[in-house]
Formats: sequence, structure tokens, C-alpha cells
Amino acid sequence: MRRNVLRELMNEGKPTLGTHVHSPWPSMIEMVGQSGMFDYVEYVSEYAPYDLHTFDNLGRAIDLFDDLTAMIKVEQEPRGHIANRAMGGGIQNLLFADVRTVEDVEECVRSVRAETPEAGGQHGVNMRRYVRFGQDAGSEEFMKALDDAVIAIMIEKKSAVENLNALLSVKGVDMVQFGPADYSMSIGKPRAYDDPDVMGAEKQIIEMALKMGIHPRAEINTADDAKKYLDMGVKDFCLGTDVVVWMQWLRRNGDEMRKALEGH
Repeated sequence: MRRNVLRELMNEGKPTLGTHVHSPWPSMIEMVGQSGMFDYVEYVSEYAPYDLHTFDNLGRAIDLFDDLTAMIKVEQEPRGHIANRAMGGGIQNLLFADVRTVEDVEECVRSVRAETPEAGGQHGVNMRRYVRFGQDAGSEEFMKALDDAVIAIMIEKKSAVENLNALLSVKGVDMVQFGPADYSMSIGKPRAYDDPDVMGAEKQIIEMALKMGIHPRAEINTADDAKKYLDMGVKDFCLGTDVVVWMQWLRRNGDEMRKALEGH
């Protein structure tokens, strides 16, 4: 079974840095690995096109780099199926979107952890690529790998913030990420990211997570954006998104070129 770099760094109390990728092209993963700058790649499957072959191909790209691992953002339905198949392809860590209740979070945790009396999960023996097509299935290493999988949850709904303590108290939650876009919409203030209620919810989540020994993660677009979070005690970050970088490049350079073409 492959070592989980993200889990190792978190256990050692070290900072972690990831980046988002929407493209299912495995070479995008290779580019991240070749940069040598990131600990993990988050494949944002909630927004991206994919099939089950995609998970295997992304896992193979990750395997090229000893100091890189992967995370997948799992949409709300069907959580268990996506999580199980992504892990089977070699994506070791999971970010679950749209949780609202304790029962939602418990379901997420069960889908990842081994179905043993100790772990209490629902992840069983299989013959997928992460266990070398059955060679490591059911082994001690297999069960440890499932325990080592980092489970992150998105807190992005009004009900989730209102029940924050209960959700973060679910055994097995390792990391939490605030979702201002969904949260602002769920309180009737769409896109009001600077609204005191939205900013207050993020602050509440970070402070409670740190108090409870859970890692709050911040999603940022530039290194300059990290300062306010570092000052709050956050040391887990996910920097940039391929589609955002591409859209910004298109707008900026397209606008400059259109101006250069005026009058010609």
C-alpha cells in the first residue's frame, strides 16, 4: 500500500499545501508533481467530467511521485460509491461536499473506514488497483491505509454551521473547509462573501476546529491571501484552481490583445 503524504504531514504537525485540478487529463497531475511544490492534488470531481477510468488514470499519475498524494472532492450523491471507487483508483484522501447533519458526516466516515469491529466502517475487501488488484486486499496494510485516509468535510450550509459542534464531534473527521458561496446562498445573501455573517461563520469554523484538534483548511488564489489565515492559526491550504487560472489568463491577455488590435 502506498504511503499517504498528507496524513504523515498532518500527524507531524507540519503545514500542508494542495492545489485544485478540474481537468481529468492525467498530465495535469504530472505537472503538479514535476513542480515539486505541492503535497497533494485535489481533483474537483464535483464540478468536472469523469468516469471510473479517470480515477485509475489519476492514481497512476500520482504514483509517479513519492512525495505527492491526491484528494477528491466528492459531491453529495452518490457519496459512498464515488468515495469507494476513487480510493480504489489510488486517490487516498476525501473532501465531502454538502454535509448538513451528523448523519451525513457519519455516512461519509463509514464509506472510507474499514468494515471491522474497531473501525466501524463499510469499506470492504476488493480487487482494485490500490490493493494491487487483490494482492493487498484485507491485509493489515490495507486496513491501516483506510485509517490513514484524510477525511475532510465542507461546512457550507446554514444548518451545518448551526450544528457545527456536533458535526465536528463525529469521530473520524480530520479536516474542515468553509464554503462561502454555498453558505451565503443558504442564508439568503448570495455572493455576499464580505458580509459580516459570512465572514463570521468562517471565523467560527476555524476557531472551533482548532479548539477541537481538527485541521481547518483555507482555499486561496494567491500566496498573499494566506496571511489572514496564518494569523488565525491555519496551516493547511489549497492554492489555485486550473480553470480559474485559465479564465483569468484569457480575460487579461484577450483584453490586452483586443486593445492592441484596435484601429488596425
